[in-house]
Amino acid sequence: MKIVLGITGASGSILARRFLETADAEVHLVISANSDKVIEYETGYNSSDFKKMAAYTYDDTDVAARISSGSFIFNAMVIMPCSMNTLAKIAAGISDSLITRAAAVALKERRRLILVPREMPLSAIALENMTRITRAGGIIAAAMPAFYTKPQTIGDMVDFMVGRVMDLCGMDNILVKRWKGEERD
Repeated sequence: MKIVLGITGASGSILARRFLETADAEVHLVISANSDKVIEYETGYNSSDFKKMAAYTYDDTDVAARISSGSFIFNAMVIMPCSMNTLAKIAAGISDSLITRAAAVALKERRRLILVPREMPLSAIALENMTRITRAGGIIAAAMPAFYTKPQTIGDMVDFMVGRVMDLCGMDNILVKRWKGEERD
């Protein structure tokens, strides 16, 4: 399985780190320039640490990288976390970085595009942009933990959200506690 993972400057880089740690996939990673400080502040790691966990890495300014072409076949593209700036550009069809270009290609090629915004509250503009992306075939998977799983730690909440994104990618995972009617794992 090939996954393109974009990390933007929104809060939530812990989600991307956990995805990189647990994904059973060939991950093609792009980290935006704005995310470096957020990664370090939130996780204590830097973007180089994240890049070591990926099969391939690309510079976000390289809009001619192979993942920007429709001829590059991948199973899904995930942008996690996805800033409102990146989400707005994708909704408007603006491809001024490798992340936004690869997302545009995913939409035009009818490939799975999963955006994981971590923002609250949401403005009408953000909601309209999310609707535009959904209508174009993208999936908005907002970073929202579930409480029916009775999380005990932040890690439990992170695992739930990352596991759900992996589900959307079609990737097997053990991060999500599955609902079994009245019985829960």
